[in-house]
Amino acid sequence: MRKAIAVARKEFRQIARDRLSLTMLLVVPIFFLLLFGYALNWDIRHVRLAVDDADRTPESRSIVSAFVNSGYFDLVASTDAADIPALVNANQARAVVVIPAGFGRDLRRGRQVPVQVIINGDNANTATTVLSYALTILQNESAKYAAGSGASGGPGGIVPTDAARAPLLSVEPRVWYNPELRSTLFLVPGLIAYIAMLSAAVSTALSVVREKERGTMEQVRMAPLGASMFVIGKTIPYFVVALISAMGIILASMALFGLPMRGSWLLLLVAVSLFLLCALALGLFVSSLADTQQVAFQLAALISFLPTMLLSGFVFPIASMPAFLRAITYAVPAKYFLIALRAIVLKGVGVEAYWIDLLAMAAFAVAVLALASLRLRRQWA
Repeated sequence: MRKAIAVARKEFRQIARDRLSLTMLLVVPIFFLLLFGYALNWDIRHVRLAVDDADRTPESRSIVSAFVNSGYFDLVASTDAADIPALVNANQARAVVVIPAGFGRDLRRGRQVPVQVIINGDNANTATTVLSYALTILQNESAKYAAGSGASGGPGGIVPTDAARAPLLSVEPRVWYNPELRSTLFLVPGLIAYIAMLSAAVSTALSVVREKERGTMEQVRMAPLGASMFVIGKTIPYFVVALISAMGIILASMALFGLPMRGSWLLLLVAVSLFLLCALALGLFVSSLADTQQVAFQLAALISFLPTMLLSGFVFPIASMPAFLRAITYAVPAKYFLIALRAIVLKGVGVEAYWIDLLAMAAFAVAVLALASLRLRRQWA
C-alpha cells in the first residue's frame, strides 16, 4: 500500500506541475456546467418587435401592450410599411405587427378585423416559436373583445349566435425568407459554419505544432524569417484549401438540401473568406500555446466546437441567454458569419444589412493573428 501511496504522491506532484492538465480537470467541468446550464434554453425571450400602427387608437395600443407585457417581446420600433423590409433584413426586428386603419372603430362595431404578423423566417426554430407566441397573444385579445361583445349583446339586446362569435381578430401570419419553415434552411448554414470552423482551426493548429515535435521549428528560427511572415506563410495554403472546401460544402448544400442562393456570390465569397481567416487565426493562436499535437487538437476543438455550436445563435437564441453569456458571444466569429450567410443566401440583401458583421470578423482575424505572431516572436527570442 505504501508503494501505491508513493506513486499517488508522485502523480499529485506531476499534476500540480502540469498547469494545463490541472486546468482541464478543475476549471473545464465548471465551465461546461455554466455554459450548458445557461445556454441550453429553448425559451425565446426579448424578441425584437416592430409595430406598424396605422390606427393609433386605444384598441390598437392595447394590442401592442399585450405583446410587450407578455414578457416575450421587446418593442424596438414604431414604423410604417415602407420601412418594414429594411428592419427585418438588418435583423433589427424579428417580428412585425401590422394594425390597419379603422381597427378600433371596427372592433367597437363587432366587425372582424385582420391583424398581420410578419416573422423573420431565416431561423426556422425561432420563427415557429415566435409565431406561436404572437398567435396566442392575439387569440387571447380576440377572446376578450368577443366576451365583451357577447356580454353586452347585439342590437336590441340580442345575444350573438355562434356564427357571430367568430374571432374578432383575424390573424394573418406571413413568414419571410422561409415561408414553409423548413428546418433544413435553418440547420444547413449553421452546419457550414461549424464544419468550416472546426476543420480550419484544427488543421492549422496541428501544422505548427508538428513543426515543434519534429524539431524543424529550430531550423525556421535560424532562417531570416520573422514571426509575422511565418504566420502569414502558414496561413496562405490552409486558407486556400479551406476556402475550396467551404465553397464545396455550400455548393453541395444547394444541390442536396435545396439551400437557396438569393444574393451575391462575390459577397458570399468575402464572408466565407473572412470567417476562414478567423478560424485559421484561432488555430495559429492555439499552436502558440500547445507543444504537442494531442494538446493542440484538444484546445482547437474546444475553442472552435463549443462556441460555434452553443454561442453563435446556431442552436440556441442569443437573446435568451444571460447577460454574461451574451457578452461572450461578441467574441465568437461564427455569430457574425451566420448573420451574413443567412442574409446573403436566404434574404438576398446587400452589404448594407450586415457590413458591421463583416467588419467584426475582419477585426477578430487581425487581432488574433497579431496575438499569435506576438507569442511566437516571444518564443523565438
